[in-house]
Amino acid sequence: MRTTQVAIIGAGPSGLLLSQLLSRAGIDSIVLERQSREHVQGRIRAGLLEWGTVELLNEAGVGAAWCTMALILRLPAGITGST
Repeated sequence: MRTTQVAIIGAGPSGLLLSQLLSRAGIDSIVLERQSREHVQGRIRAGLLEWGTVELLNEAGVGAAWCTMALILRLPAGITGST
């Protein structure tokens, strides 16, 4: 029987990021997901990442990998993206 400090329900982006951050902090965790690995890896979850999320990905050590797969939108000068 395996024991762990934290159980994370769901292998979506938030669950996987939390697991990575906990691991880097030396905290043991397990991610529980009811769907298959193929299902989780094949679903598209986000079309846009907020800057705070990008900073968390960098902190987790996976930001560079995400940037190689991402299309980075740069807004023209004077456009903030807010309404």
